[in-house]
Amino acid sequence: MRMVKQVLPVLSCCLLFIFTASAQKKKDYTPLVNPFIGTGGHGHTFPGATVPFGMVQLSPDTRLEGWDGCSGYHYTDTTVYGFSHTHLSGTGIPDYCDVLFMPTTGLPKFKNTEYRSGFKKANEQASPGYYKTLLDKYNVEVELTATQRVGLHHYEYPSTNQANIIIDLSHRDKVLNSWIEVVNDHEIRGFRQSKSWANDQYVYFYAKFSKPFKTYGIAQNDVLEQGKQKLEGNNIKMYVQFDDPKDVLVKVGISPVSAEGALKNLDAELKDFDFKKTAKQARAAWSTELSKIEIEGGGPPIPQQQSMSSSYGYGYGGFPQQQKKQSFPDYSKIKQTIFYTALYHCMIAPNIYNDVDGQYRGLDGKVHKADGFNYYTVFSLWDTFRAEHPLLTLIDKKRTLDFIKTFLAMYEQGGLLPVWPLASNETFCMIGNHAIPVIADAYSKGIRDFDAGKALEAMKASANANRVGLNLYAQYGYVLGDKENESVSKTLEYAYDDWCIAQMAKMMNKPEDYNTYIKRAQNWKNVYNNQTGFMQARVNGTWFTPFNPTDINNNYTEGNAWHYSFFAPQDVEGLATAMGGKEKLEAKLDELFTTTAKLSGREQSDVTGLIGQYAHGNEPSHHMAYLYNFTANPEKTQMRLKDIFRTQYTAQPDGLAGNEDCGQMSAWYVMSALGIYNVAPGQQQFLIGLPQFEKAVVNLENGKKFTVSNSGTSVSLNNTYLQGMNFNKKPYSKLYIDYDDISKGGEFEIFTGKLPNQIFVQELERPTSRITDSVIVPVPGFISSMRTFKTPITVAINCADVNAKIYYTLDGSTPNASSNLYVKPLTISATTTIKATAFKNGKWSMVNTGTFSQITSNTKIKLINKYEPNYASTGDEALIDGIMGVDNWRTGNAWQGFQKADFEAIIDLGSLKPITEVSLNTLQDTQSWIVFPQWVQYSLSDDGKKFGPPVSVKTKIPVDNTDSKTQSFKANINRKTRYIKVLAKQYGPLPEWHESKGSPSYIFADEITIR
Repeated sequence: MRMVKQVLPVLSCCLLFIFTASAQKKKDYTPLVNPFIGTGGHGHTFPGATVPFGMVQLSPDTRLEGWDGCSGYHYTDTTVYGFSHTHLSGTGIPDYCDVLFMPTTGLPKFKNTEYRSGFKKANEQASPGYYKTLLDKYNVEVELTATQRVGLHHYEYPSTNQANIIIDLSHRDKVLNSWIEVVNDHEIRGFRQSKSWANDQYVYFYAKFSKPFKTYGIAQNDVLEQGKQKLEGNNIKMYVQFDDPKDVLVKVGISPVSAEGALKNLDAELKDFDFKKTAKQARAAWSTELSKIEIEGGGPPIPQQQSMSSSYGYGYGGFPQQQKKQSFPDYSKIKQTIFYTALYHCMIAPNIYNDVDGQYRGLDGKVHKADGFNYYTVFSLWDTFRAEHPLLTLIDKKRTLDFIKTFLAMYEQGGLLPVWPLASNETFCMIGNHAIPVIADAYSKGIRDFDAGKALEAMKASANANRVGLNLYAQYGYVLGDKENESVSKTLEYAYDDWCIAQMAKMMNKPEDYNTYIKRAQNWKNVYNNQTGFMQARVNGTWFTPFNPTDINNNYTEGNAWHYSFFAPQDVEGLATAMGGKEKLEAKLDELFTTTAKLSGREQSDVTGLIGQYAHGNEPSHHMAYLYNFTANPEKTQMRLKDIFRTQYTAQPDGLAGNEDCGQMSAWYVMSALGIYNVAPGQQQFLIGLPQFEKAVVNLENGKKFTVSNSGTSVSLNNTYLQGMNFNKKPYSKLYIDYDDISKGGEFEIFTGKLPNQIFVQELERPTSRITDSVIVPVPGFISSMRTFKTPITVAINCADVNAKIYYTLDGSTPNASSNLYVKPLTISATTTIKATAFKNGKWSMVNTGTFSQITSNTKIKLINKYEPNYASTGDEALIDGIMGVDNWRTGNAWQGFQKADFEAIIDLGSLKPITEVSLNTLQDTQSWIVFPQWVQYSLSDDGKKFGPPVSVKTKIPVDNTDSKTQSFKANINRKTRYIKVLAKQYGPLPEWHESKGSPSYIFADEITIR
């Protein structure tokens, strides 16, 4: 008995320890991830196997062409070509899908239309780090998993003596060079150099098979070359064949550096062929990352829903709402699935890009070594600076530090911070220099173990580069719409980047730099037209006309005036002042969300997820709902967020409103579901929104826990509005929470109800966003519908600051205080150059210049076939206004576009006149569907009724010359005439090689010149 008494306490202690350890074990959130979310609709994600931020994304390829095939996969497809090792997540441009493996049976085939197979959705499974399907054509079961740099395939074959694996190096995009080599009967290696979005991408691979193959063959141009152990070319494929193997495992290491690097990666990360262990490790890696944020609840318990008389009608989707027997969706599980799938998508990219020995291929094309950090690629910065990077700055500081060191390495090797780096290429896709806010935001939040001096140097070098309108921006205070396309968006985003540079300089005690860039940060004022209330382009110093805020045109990046008129996150209060006060800002936001006006202008597939003109499917709208926090009615932030949560996210394959964009679409959900959002990364305030869960715990790297709770979600899904807030058990009275409070950990309780609590929210302290240092005076703008004229015109002048005085000159001199003071619109009756500047509180604006030209000719034009409304230029007389279009057709509003019908017009000179030459200036940009006419004919007439035989001029430039260029179709005439008929023959359907083959081409014309 004494012995028993001694043992029992020890046993009790052991049991208590086991119980405590078990209780403290992290929960596995991977079952709540559905990798198929985003693979339908326009989400452009992929369902295959990858680990967090891994180099390998091993996934099925089901779609080779079209916008919705950007990732290589679309949920609606039922044919698979094979399984390649690299994929992009949610981009709007296709690339990757490198090194395709495809198991087959029977006689090996090399054409993808012959070796592809059907598959059924019922046989398809995906979870973090794992994918499975069944190839119906061959009855082969496929399982995939991965490590960081290695993909592991598991193929189960039926009984056959011809069990094959096809390796296709020509799959998907244009191959510049490739080779493949058989090392022995267990191993092969190879190389693929390709051109697509990335102009020059290198992928080396090394593959090891779990069983020896009995035979193999290598093909060039789909023809087997017998006895070859290695072949090189731009269409290389091979097969390896096994004799009734039952199953085969293949592990494939990849590298951007060398085949030896691929082998090192393979041997370091995957020493055996244990598929279950590897898949388990991949799952564990995901579990660790996902548990950085732990959530509970999200909706009322199902029994509570059953006790209510009506359903909530909540729009998350996931289960049918009405059946023969009424069932109630588990909204907590649906919302948690959306949340953890979103967090999963946030951790797919950027991708590690150095080998295990640190070597990587840099943006200069040379091999470098990352010393003390991991080098990454696939930075969709125009998207991800908004929420993806702020999220990672919050929960993954170490990786964020590596991102910044990567940026600085890119700067060292290329002279600029990255814009949109892909593999070892800078694509320069999208606008802005948004590595700048990532660096500034990280530095402001304590991530400082990098060379800040070099970072500031890189920021300034990138902001002052002579590219994409930055020189115009620096010279004039805005990007000129007649010199650079997307001028409004560029001006606004450059201004925000400049504000981030100013913040970085301020934190580093660099007052001169701070003063320079805080001035430039206010350049948003120079594209704000207070006459329309929108951000608007300027052409010839004049506000762009005709103006319609719903028009999607070349003045904006993937959007219209609605989508960009709220982008001054560094100076929201200044924007409100320009609009006429916070009440006007609120009214403008109300109109944004409630207008019934439809999109107009050109088609833009990215602009989706519309609520009014708010477009959640594209990033420029993402901060807008939070701007109500600056107004007298901040409860509208919660109201709008509720609508966005319910209409823009579901747990279905088409559950994203637009492209996932390398984590941004998902990061918006993650941050907003936590109830906090930073509208201007680089500053400290996270604005309060609408927490979606009963409890969310953010596990910070410093060991602290920041907990956000909203008990209202467990009572009703309609509990939307703020009723009260506590922080660490004390009443909280701000509509924002500072980063410092988050980083120290604590409990943030938010109480919500069904009705707005005006008494509570009116007392809350508003966030701040106003530039008060070195305030600039906005550049005045001209208001006129004409740049050229035959009869006198009126030109008005305005300034975004209505209290500024405007001075102008008409003789080309620079205006000053002694010049004309503007008091009323000017009448212009002869060719005149107007210069204007604004003055307030001892400060002058930059000078605005516009030239208005008189046309003395009485020439008239009659268009037989009308131009497309999207490409109207300045109207019917644009082709004879004396202004010639330039190669960059997206600028200046000079070109008229004609589609389907041929271009036909009649010129009336007013009387019989001797002419020597007539020409039609046209443009070709084949990728944009704009193709030179096949020929242009000119016919002459004295009476406008009977025209003589035509003079024809054929194009000299073929359609496959894809650079943007102009061509003038000139004809010698040498006779008198009054009327000239101009007929230009459309090219017709776009050629077979074009990504939009068969679509009707455009003729772009400007100008008709007669001498």
